[in-house]
Amino acid sequence: MKRYEQDGTVYYVYNDNPKLPVIVMIHGYRGTHHGLDLIAKNLDGYRIIVPDLPGFGESKPLSTEHSVKNYVTWLNEFIDGLKLSKPPVLLGHSFGSIIVSHFVVDYPKAVSRLIMVNPIGAPALEGSNAIMAQLASFYYWLGQKLPERIATKLLSAKPIVMIMSISMAKTRDKKTRKYIHNQHLLHFSSFTNRNVAAEAYRASISNNVRDVAKKISVPTLMVVGDRDDITPLVKQLELSKLIQNTTIDIIKGVGHLTHYETPDSVSNAIKKFVS
Repeated sequence: MKRYEQDGTVYYVYNDNPKLPVIVMIHGYRGTHHGLDLIAKNLDGYRIIVPDLPGFGESKPLSTEHSVKNYVTWLNEFIDGLKLSKPPVLLGHSFGSIIVSHFVVDYPKAVSRLIMVNPIGAPALEGSNAIMAQLASFYYWLGQKLPERIATKLLSAKPIVMIMSISMAKTRDKKTRKYIHNQHLLHFSSFTNRNVAAEAYRASISNNVRDVAKKISVPTLMVVGDRDDITPLVKQLELSKLIQNTTIDIIKGVGHLTHYETPDSVSNAIKKFVS
């Protein structure tokens, strides 16, 4: 894996051979490239490019609001800047699925295929998770109102990170659970400042893939967990019917963290789709 930087965006390349077909991967909210590491390492035969989203990890924040629209503009500039010989496959996990789905609607010729892992397929403020989403909205609102130092401590508080991690992990394997919690503790608070965290959170709950599903024209793969609490399976199945030329791969016994709990299954579905 090699580290590169382009106009303030830090990105990592696996299997750095320009002759290999390219997959560009976009991580989820409050994540970094680390979250997609296990999947990327399983994809021999492909050049995998994983940036830290602006404002997260090592990448500089946007000069404008961290909205889906502005992330789409950034992604277009980022892919253009890679100077690839052919349009890449584009993958997005969780919040990343919102960004990439909106991107392919605006720039359908910029990619060859679309992959969404645990896509956000329904409005966050509706359904069984509405109360939790509203509480989280208050949490990030409070983070912007408090003094900077206190706000940063609140948004990075380990107990809150652990509550989130424990609630999403479905595996009973102790080693895997420990890995998941360590990853969240290490990287979940790698945001530039409280405004970035709050703006991106608003973007994540104010948009979803369903908003643009009928406009997606590129061949699409959805990889979902049948125990995903963020977007339940029934909503994922509904979403798959809205997108043209869609394949859906359902992984049993896992929720929103397929990239941590079942990376082999995710990478196998990707290989089958892009081969």
